[in-house]
Amino acid sequence: MFKKVFIIIILSQNLIFSQFKNLQNFDERDLRFGYYIGINQYDNKVDYKTNTNYPISIDRSEGINVGLIGELKINNNLFLSFEPGLHANKKNIVFNEREDFTNYRDTLWVIKSNNIHFPLLLKYSAKRLNNFRPYLKAGLSTSINLNEIEGTLANHGLENYKLEKFNFYYELAFGVDFYLRYFKFSPSIRGVFSIKNEIPKDTPENPWTKNIDKFFTRAIFINFSFY
Repeated sequence: MFKKVFIIIILSQNLIFSQFKNLQNFDERDLRFGYYIGINQYDNKVDYKTNTNYPISIDRSEGINVGLIGELKINNNLFLSFEPGLHANKKNIVFNEREDFTNYRDTLWVIKSNNIHFPLLLKYSAKRLNNFRPYLKAGLSTSINLNEIEGTLANHGLENYKLEKFNFYYELAFGVDFYLRYFKFSPSIRGVFSIKNEIPKDTPENPWTKNIDKFFTRAIFINFSFY
C-alpha cells in the first residue's frame, strides 16, 4: 500500500507544480466525501499517586487506520469534517516494580486495541497555490475502545478487567491537499490526546494500578486521504 502511495506522490509532482490547474471546481462543492488509510502509534501518559523509582514502560508498535470522510464547506477557508474510522493497534505495558510479582510474566500487559473513532474537526485551509493547499485541523473526538488485556490478572480479582471503554480526545493536525488530475490526495500528520482518566473508578486494589492516579492515551496518526 505504501509503495503505491509513494508512486502516486512521485508521479504527481509534475501535475502539482505545473501551470495547469487540476480540479478547478472541486472547492466549489458544499459537501464532499472521501476515505483514508494510514498508520498509528499509541502511547500513554501516566500520573502516579506517589513518586516511584520504577515507572511503567510502554513498548509501542505501529497500527493501521481506515475510515471515511465527510466534509462540509462553511466558507472558502473553513470546513467541518467528520471522519469515523477503525484504528487497530497493539502495545506492551511493562510494570517495572517487581516487589509484588512472582515472575516476569506478571509484569507484562499486552493490550490489543480496536478503537472505533469518531472525530469532529474544524479545518482551516490556506489559499490554493496552483495544485496544492496546506491546511490545519483541530477538534474533539470520542472512541469506543474494544481492548483486550493479556496478563495474569485473575489472581487479583481482575478476570474481566479492561480500561475505560469510552474515551474523549482533542486532536491537532497539519496536512496538504494535492489536486491531481482525477482526485484530491491529502496526506496529514495528527496528534491525538485523551482528556479522560482511563483507569476505572471501581478497580479493586491490585499491584498493577495501585500507584496509578491517572492514565491517558496519546497517539500519532499519519493518514493518506483520497477525495
